[in-house]
Formats: sequence, structure tokens, C-alpha cells
Amino acid sequence: MSSSRLFINKIRHTRKLYRCRIRLCSTQALEVPTADGLEKTYPAHINDIVDRISQLTLMEVADLNSCLKKRLNIPDAPMMAMGMPMGNVGQSQVKEEEEEEVKQVQSLFTVKLDKFEDSKKIALIKEVKKLVEGMNLVQAKKFVESAPVVVKEELTKDEAEELKKALEAAGGSVVVE
Repeated sequence: MSSSRLFINKIRHTRKLYRCRIRLCSTQALEVPTADGLEKTYPAHINDIVDRISQLTLMEVADLNSCLKKRLNIPDAPMMAMGMPMGNVGQSQVKEEEEEEVKQVQSLFTVKLDKFEDSKKIALIKEVKKLVEGMNLVQAKKFVESAPVVVKEELTKDEAEELKKALEAAGGSVVVE
């Protein structure tokens, strides 16, 4: 076959593919966008859903909201206040951060076993075993012998003070950070 004949066959084949592609495309007309100020019409099934939702109580709407969030995997995101002008958002956030830095008070504490008295080592090991969850006697012994070591983290002030008193009573030297 000559090169011109091959070229013509390729063109014919391309035209056939193009016609098939046109036939496979959707035949539905696109919806014409509405002009501003004109009321949009909604399909009947959307209107039915709106009617059914409008008849729900507030508790049922809250349940619907949580159900939809679960089903559609929508995270709970904090909503921004609508009355707040956008220009002041950055300024107010900076002021709030500065106030938080000034007001920041330590609320979580770490209890650390610094050292212990050799004469009260056994009592301290038993106390650590009792206070730290999931620790057996052997683990408690190794734990106490590896002092200085963190006993517990992220405790409230009261919890940290109680833990400190218990460990000091058993013969340990404790630091609360």
C-alpha cells in the first residue's frame, strides 16, 4: 500500500472514532443559569426533603445533623461568627494570643523521681508498683533504680502533689515540674 492510502485509512478510522465518541456523550441539555434576582426552581424530590426536614423538631434536626456528619465524614469545624468583619479577624486573634500568653498558667505537671534513700528502697519500690498502673515488682525495681526518671506526666496540681507526698513518704526525693 502506498503512503497516501495509509494516510487516508487513518483519517477514516479517526472519523469513525470521533463519531462514536459523539454518540456516547450525554444528550441531555445543560441547565441554563438563572439571572440574579430570579427565583430558582428545584426538583420535586429536593422540595420533598425540605418539607420533611422543616417538620422535624430541634432534637430531631440535631440527630439528623450528627447522622449526616458521620455518614459523609464531615469533621466538626468551629464556625466563624457572622457579625465579625473580616478585616479585624487577624488583629483580634493577635490580641487574644497575647492575652493568652500573659494569662498562661501551668495546669499540667510532671512528677519526677530524682533520687531515693537506700534504706527505704524496698518501700519505695512497693509504692511505685502500687501507684503506676501495669507495673509489676521487677519493673518497679528497675524503674526506681534508674532514677532520675519521670513517674507520671500531665497530672493536675492536686494529683501531682498527692503523688509527690506518697513517694516522699516511701523514701524518694521527688521533683514536680
